[in-house]
Amino acid sequence: MEMNRRSFMGAGAALFAAAGCRAVGGGGASKDGDGKVIAGFDDTYVGRLSTEPWKPYSDRKVRVGIAGEGFCQFGSAFAYQTNPNVEVVACTDLDPKRCALLQQRVGAKKTYPSCEEMIKHAAADKLEAVYIATDARSHVQLAIMALEHGLNVATAVPAILGKDQLEYVPKLLDAVKRSGKIYMMNETSAFRPECFMMRRLYESGAIGRMTYCEGEYFHFGGTKPDDPKQRLKAHDHFSYKGWRWGLPPMYYPTHSNAFYTCVTHKRFTEVSCRGTPSQYFQFLPEGKNEYGNPFGSEYATYRCEEGATARMLVAFDTPNFYAETGRIWGQNGCYVPEHNLRAGKFDYFHGLSTWAWDEVMANKNNYFKPQLAPGTVNAGGHGGSHAYLTDDFIRGIILPDHKVCVDVVTALNTTVSGIYAHLSAMKDGETLKIPEIAL
Repeated sequence: MEMNRRSFMGAGAALFAAAGCRAVGGGGASKDGDGKVIAGFDDTYVGRLSTEPWKPYSDRKVRVGIAGEGFCQFGSAFAYQTNPNVEVVACTDLDPKRCALLQQRVGAKKTYPSCEEMIKHAAADKLEAVYIATDARSHVQLAIMALEHGLNVATAVPAILGKDQLEYVPKLLDAVKRSGKIYMMNETSAFRPECFMMRRLYESGAIGRMTYCEGEYFHFGGTKPDDPKQRLKAHDHFSYKGWRWGLPPMYYPTHSNAFYTCVTHKRFTEVSCRGTPSQYFQFLPEGKNEYGNPFGSEYATYRCEEGATARMLVAFDTPNFYAETGRIWGQNGCYVPEHNLRAGKFDYFHGLSTWAWDEVMANKNNYFKPQLAPGTVNAGGHGGSHAYLTDDFIRGIILPDHKVCVDVVTALNTTVSGIYAHLSAMKDGETLKIPEIAL
């Protein structure tokens, strides 16, 4: 079933009837209100790089506006201010102090009190693109508004938040189609060393026909019921208007699902998911989360487009542990990176066929992340992905033949499949069909 304006709402109705950081510009990883480094931002291992030097591809500078510094300091985290093909013209944050801090960090000439105001003044400021790093609930509405004003758009994850925003899927697709502009989701896993290598191996045919893959997102979090001060802080401070409070894990699925969708650029067709009830307060009945969600961890089994199977998990009940990682198996071999990736070794293609191994060894530079502009950009956190996402977005704007990795279809396939996974978990693992998304 293809998901577009005509088909999507009918399918949904039938179903329901039954966040460098400052490290990018220099100065350390993003920190929370207690001065603790935010998980993921401290993971700056960029991976093994191609030996090919970076080459300028254009003299053009794209005029960009940035929305949202917020709790995670995401607005300044993705290296727009040091990309040689970007001029940061404007910025905004609803908090005036954070807006001033964002302006200082990215060097914007102008500030606005809201993203909406910045978008409304885009023509006067001659903006070409906006990066939206606001709260998750607002991503899709602001993206549609920006596209309708003729702007290219990159947003933080997820593209949409939960089943109540499924109605925006056809609207976002239509806005991209009508405007002819780029929508891109800043999915960090897409440019982690593991995922980048998996994508290149898959695209080259070295993995062969995929048979199975896995993706995992472990994010410690939660507050105990005997700590009311911490509960209040978590609800009111950690996320804007408490959108993270009791969040179903699979409503934030992109850091795991990307190890399939951002490797193959294909989709999941159906899902069965189980959830594990959480001991943390925001998932308990007395926590009264708006999602009616009891689960702190969810484990999804997906059917993939080409007939393979994928196991994806999102776990919030993992104290003192954080990870975004994945693995892939195919008929020519598999890629299981954990034990050797950081050692920089090239011997972790377990069981590749002889011809596949020979092809990889003869073309190593095709499988490693490219160099960034020397002396201008730090790769940033989340596996050195931040600056690569920005570079991908800007190249997509400037170069007619460059297709961004996490475009609107891949972004929605990555996100919507997680929403259906949570719906399955709430139905005790019932297998649900996932609508196709297409422009």
